[in-house]
Amino acid sequence: MSVHSEDTRKVTTHRLYEMKQRGEKISMLTAYDYTMANILDQAGIDVLLVGDSAANVMAGYVTTLPMTLDQMIYHGASVMRGVSRALVAVDMPFGSYQGNSKEAFAAAVRIMKETGADCLKLEGGAEILESVNRILSAGIPIMGHLGLTPQSINKFGTYTVRAKEEAEANKLIEDAILLEQAGCFAIVLEKIPAALAERVANIVKIPIIGIGAGGGTDGQVLVVHDMLGMNSKNFSPRFLRKYADLRNIMTGAVENYIRDVKSGDFPNEKEQY
Repeated sequence: MSVHSEDTRKVTTHRLYEMKQRGEKISMLTAYDYTMANILDQAGIDVLLVGDSAANVMAGYVTTLPMTLDQMIYHGASVMRGVSRALVAVDMPFGSYQGNSKEAFAAAVRIMKETGADCLKLEGGAEILESVNRILSAGIPIMGHLGLTPQSINKFGTYTVRAKEEAEANKLIEDAILLEQAGCFAIVLEKIPAALAERVANIVKIPIIGIGAGGGTDGQVLVVHDMLGMNSKNFSPRFLRKYADLRNIMTGAVENYIRDVKSGDFPNEKEQY
């Protein structure tokens, strides 16, 4: 029996707002390719994020910084071909929107034109507001991202919980209000105290989606490779719940395939022409 809504209409930014208003939690996962996106969409996920976390789980980089605009467009277009219902957001990569709003606008238009995505996600608050305003002026929806912002990892120097101190917490609240007032339709809050995330969700009217931000937000997002148990067992932050152990399942399947090939068992008479 399905656990998700039987409503097969396309998820839009307005529908996410309606979900918040009626207290329905928003489900969100990352996706980077056609096959995975199609599986997640068919399962009923509300939002798919084509995250620059592709740098980590698809390309093997330590940080998200190496992702290029062309790479994000490739992943975004691949995901869009597998989706019929979910809202699809594409991360703007590091360097494509910070510091120059005209370049940000050009990059945003490229992503939207070449992927067909529904919206974009940008990290940061007041410091990127000029780029946010310029992109929004073209009618391109933006999802904000505050708290731990991985593109700023070299500034932070650590992936520890953000906004534990009053000054940083107050700035985060101010940034959330700024993004809402600018016209962002939702905000991701990453790795901040649960009480602060719930406070932000109550202050702003737009949906707040958390990752490592407690249960008081309007929705949750995880990296799909993490929640399916495909990554190293050494990666197990407190906020991650693993819903499968695909790494072991896949390893076992490959080992069985190798054994059958080596022994001559595969292919058998029924598996050849």
